[in-house]
Order: sequence, then structure tokens, then C-alpha cells
Amino acid sequence: MQSLSGAYGLRPGPQPALAFAQAPVAPARVRLRGERARRGAARWTARLSKTAPSGVGLILAIALIGGVAWLGAERGGEYEAFVASEGGVGDYVARALGFGVAAVTISGQSQIGAREILALAGLNANSSLPFFDAVQARKNLEALPLIKQASVRKLYPNRVVIDIVERAPAALWQKDGELSAIAADGKALDAGADADARYAGLPFVVGDGANERLGEFIGLLDASAELRPKIVAGILVGDRRWSLKMRSGVEVKLPEDDPQAAMATLLTLQRQSRILDRDILSVDLRVPGKVFARLSEEAAAERAAALKPRKAGST
Repeated sequence: MQSLSGAYGLRPGPQPALAFAQAPVAPARVRLRGERARRGAARWTARLSKTAPSGVGLILAIALIGGVAWLGAERGGEYEAFVASEGGVGDYVARALGFGVAAVTISGQSQIGAREILALAGLNANSSLPFFDAVQARKNLEALPLIKQASVRKLYPNRVVIDIVERAPAALWQKDGELSAIAADGKALDAGADADARYAGLPFVVGDGANERLGEFIGLLDASAELRPKIVAGILVGDRRWSLKMRSGVEVKLPEDDPQAAMATLLTLQRQSRILDRDILSVDLRVPGKVFARLSEEAAAERAAALKPRKAGST
């Protein structure tokens, strides 16, 4: 703080106090211009000016020329062609500095090809490590149903490491006529799986929501013992209970509550009376302690004929 009356010869009296802070770089020049009003003291205006650093003009000129060139290239289509062949400008510069992606190590995959993994991760010959988004690449990979978990790491100066944990097909699931392979957690993995030999022999479930209750059906298969090869599919009825489709065409209707006990009953009946080998259409085990069998038309006709009273005099 300095009085302007002593420094610049101002007359005594009320004067505006001005404070000037010294710049850390080149000192600012101060110009004072005074004018006397018609009445009252003089009014002063302080103007601060600072010399621009050397080279700023050259930098601004280069930026202007570069901006004009970029605008012309963009409108003319040259920029799009450059990006298509060389990638973004940042990738191009990073590759020139030695940070291009030279090697990608992939581990853990067995059902997914390396090309598909690279495409999902967004890696190609134009990629560079500084501008590669590893987090987004991991999200893209885990969005694929076959991939349960993914890890993507950048190792400078030029390597990417991708670790994959896949979902294994556990069963086939049919819904609305469409067949898909599903994992143990019920996640649909591959549509059109009926034409894929990799899924032959997998358990088969049918119905809306059957994929989410796959564990229940697997438990019934484990309890079926020697009947398991005879079971073709498990049908979830009304999202409440299971029915079993046997290879012979017989339908076994299990109860909603305690289907494991009903499966034990079915196993006993098969061992004792070979019930599943008879000429029947279905076995109903929904009522605890009771078994209902529906005969085929031929078997029903034969049974009706056998029970029909004989006419008098007939032999």
C-alpha cells in the first residue's frame, strides 16, 4: 500500500487508495491518467498492462493453422478416412511413442474364440494402451452370457492381459418352442442349441421359469436312481410343480409339495410292478398316499371288456 500523493504529486485531500500486487513473473506496467472534473477532486484511472511471454504468438499461430487444417479435413472426409485406417489421433500419437498394443494374452476361454473376445474388448491393430478403456472392455465381455466373469489389465508399455471365467452349459431349456442351453444358475447361454452336439445328453427342462428352478429338477434326477435314463424331460407346470416325461411316453405327475417323496414312491412301484412298462398314459402322484394311472385307449378297452358281465349261457 502506497500513498499516491507522495509518489505521483497528487494534491492533499480525499483520494482513492490503489493497491498493486507484484506479479511473480514479468512486472506489470502501470499507467495513470488523471482528469479533473468540473467540481471536486481529480478522478484517476489505473490501467495495468503486462507483456505477453515470448513464443505465445507462434503457438497461437500454429494452433490456428492446425484448427483450420483439421476443419478442412473433416469436411472433406479425409479425417474420417484417417480414423478408419489409423484410429484416433490420440492412438496414432501413442503408437508413435511406443505405447501401441503389441500383444494380448487371453486365458480361461474354451467356448469363445479369441477373435470374438478381442472384438468385444475393442482391441485391434490401431489400439494404444493409454487410450484403451479396460473398465469398459470388462463390462462388454461380461455382458456376453457365456462369460461369467472377466478381468482386463493393462501392462505398460504395450501389453493387455484378459482372464475369462466361462459359464458351463448345465441343461437345455425349451420355452415357447425355442431351445437354449443354460448354465447352472439358469442363465441362457446359446439359442438354437438343439443343433449343437456339445449339448447332447444334458438334462432337458420345459416351461416358463424352468431355467430358474433347474436345481430342483437336478435333485429329482439324483433321487430317481435307475429311472434316470428313462426320464426325457422335466416340465414345470404353472410355475408350481414338475411333471416327468418318460422315454416310453408316460407322463409322471409329481406334487407341488415334497416331490422327492413322490419320486421314492414311483421308484418302489417300478421295482415291484414295472408300472412304467405297462400300457398306460400317465401316473398321477399328486395326492399323498394314492396312485392314479391313466390307461391308454387299447388298455382301457381291454379292461372294460374284461369287466363286462358275461351274458347268460355264454361260455
